[in-house]
Formats: sequence, structure tokens, C-alpha cells
Amino acid sequence: MRGLPLGDIRVVELGQLLAGPFCGQLLGDFGAEIIKVEDPGRGDPMRQWGREKPYGQSLWWPVVARNKKSVTCDLRTPEGQDLVIRLVERADVLLENFRPGTLERWGMSPARLHEINPRLVITRVTGFGQSGPYAPRAGYGSIGEAMGGIRHVTGDPDRPPARAGISLGDSLAATHACVGTLVALHERERSGRGQVVDSAIYEAVLAMMESMVPEWQQAGYQRERTGTVLPNVSPSNVYPTKDGDTILVAANQDSVFTRLATLMGRPELAADERYATHGARGANMAELDEIIAAWTAGIPAEELLRSLHEGGVPAGRVYTAKDMFADPHFAAREAIVRVPHPDFGELAMQNVVPKLSDTPGSVRSAGPALGQHNEEVYRGLLGLTEAEFTGLSAAGVI
Repeated sequence: MRGLPLGDIRVVELGQLLAGPFCGQLLGDFGAEIIKVEDPGRGDPMRQWGREKPYGQSLWWPVVARNKKSVTCDLRTPEGQDLVIRLVERADVLLENFRPGTLERWGMSPARLHEINPRLVITRVTGFGQSGPYAPRAGYGSIGEAMGGIRHVTGDPDRPPARAGISLGDSLAATHACVGTLVALHERERSGRGQVVDSAIYEAVLAMMESMVPEWQQAGYQRERTGTVLPNVSPSNVYPTKDGDTILVAANQDSVFTRLATLMGRPELAADERYATHGARGANMAELDEIIAAWTAGIPAEELLRSLHEGGVPAGRVYTAKDMFADPHFAAREAIVRVPHPDFGELAMQNVVPKLSDTPGSVRSAGPALGQHNEEVYRGLLGLTEAEFTGLSAAGVI
């Protein structure tokens, strides 16, 4: 097995919270050296986020900061800005998610950074992008989700727009930022020059909205909230079982619906003009869901799942974290990995995605303590003398 595929890439991460740092997490998972720059004394607010805090510590931080090195630096001081510029000289990527104009105020505009390091890829994650009339606005993931369209179509039709129980907009923007960073690094091999990657949260959400835009432009059709189903995609819903559980069944393709109808003992449904085609099933979704629910409600969940799986019909439970820990498929593919932690002992978290056959990524460490790598980076990488290092520390710069 060869080494980690991004093991020759150094990233200076200036961002905080999730939209930038999740991009750093993805790059670090595949071996990039992530030097995370944090405010002295406070650090990234993610160190405090999350509901459960055993030992007074966040359980979110060890995940989003895994595989990273933490250094402290006051970016508002000339001395701190000089340290970052010296790091940039030795870096491949600068990653930040401040409001547009912040880097420029600190004397670190892309133009200046490219004078210092022409090969530098500058990845910038914001709510609304680096240009346009909304660029100066503060932009959180929730606002990007609303503006990008996903909030309007999430939830039940008789209730206000809902949200997923995760920071979806931030993570989507960070994922697209990671893709853009890798593209820019690849292109640099041809041109020899870095460039700016501009990832906006609302645009990352918009990118996931399927055919919503042309539906409106061509047909004047506006998607609305549809609860547990997708418009005109049937059957694809959760159905009750005899023992009080719910099972998700997705049999919307013609051939799969034929298999489901056979399992139900109702093969004639596949030939019924109300259900024989994708369009017909979508138009008669409510009636079809009632027929299927009446069938599933008479069968215990495990028996129902076994029958559906053997019959080639996609189906599954709606998992909680507890279910994931007990599932043999999760275990076989090591979807959850346990990482050593100084306080928690072994800390479980989601593993690296996707899996590579020859050069897979790995979780090598949980999120570091604040400033844990100051000496390694400032004295080892930048070559500060002991007097310089001590002076900067005493002055509160690091």
C-alpha cells in the first residue's frame, strides 16, 4: 500500500466553525498536513459546540479537527500576520472562511499572497461569495440553505419550512470547496500557478437542487414541501409494520415495482394503468401508499425486511446512531472508527469517505488541544529561535 495521497500537500487553515474547517477535515483525511491557526486563549468556537460535553469538552471538535495541527496566532497583530505569511510561503493551500475583505484588511490579499507564493491555492468559503451585492453580508449556513432553495422544499406542506438536523449548508459549501481545491491543485501541475477557489454556501446548496431551476424557467412549476415523499416518485416512503416499527421502501422503478407487487401477492398492480408506469404511480401516489401500508402493517419489521431484500426491493430502517453501532455492515466496512483520545480513551466517529483501493485515507488523530503544535510549527517549520518564540508567546501573539 502506498502512502496517503495528499501527503505532499500543506494547508494553512485560518477558518473557524464549520464551513471552512470541514473542507480542511476532508483534505486532512487523505493525508494533507493541516496547520490550523486559532485565536490565542479562545480557539475555534467549535471547541465549545455540541450538546453533550463529557469532561466539559465538545464531542464535535474531535471530529471536525481530526488529523490537524493546532497553532495559536493573533491575526489582528502585525506580528501574527507576519507569521501567517511565513507559513504561506511554505504552503500549498490557504483555507479561510472569513467575511470577504477580512484577509485584505490584514494585508493578505490574494494578489499579495501570490506575489509571495505564486503556486498557492487560496480557498475561500463564504455565505454569498467574494463578489456581488450580497458579498459583504454575514452569511451562516442556515441563510445559505434558505436562499439556495432547500429550506423551501423541506418539511410538511402544511407547516413552515423545516431544516435537517445537521449543518447541511456549511458542509455542502466545504465539500465543494474541497473539490475546487483539488481541481486547482491539479491545474497547478500544468500552469505552475495557484488560483482562488470561491465557494459560496448558497451556491453549494443551489447546486444540489436537481431540476428545480429549469422546472420554473420552462414550465412555471415551483417545487413545494412534500413531507416524506418526492413529488411524482412512487412508491418511495416509510411504511408501518406489525410491531410498531417503520420501514423505508423505494420501489419507484418499473421493474422494481413489479417485484414489490409480486411480493405483496398483488401482481396485477404492476399491470394496472394507475400504477404501471412511473408517471402513473406518481399521479396516484396517495392511493398506492395506502395499499402498500395496509400490506406492511401486517408483517413484523424483520420479516418484512428479509422478504424485501430477498425479493430485490430496496428497503431499510431509518437508523439512529445506536442502530449504526449494532449494524454488521457498518462494522464490516469500518464505517465507524475508534480513535485514541487523551480524555475519552477511545472516541468513536465516522470514518473517511470515499474508500480508495490503493491509497485510502485515515483518521490518525482526534482534534488537538489549543496550540498543541506551536513549538513544532513555529520553531521546527519556521525556524524561530527560542527567544523569538518566547517573546511572541509573552506578548500574546501566539
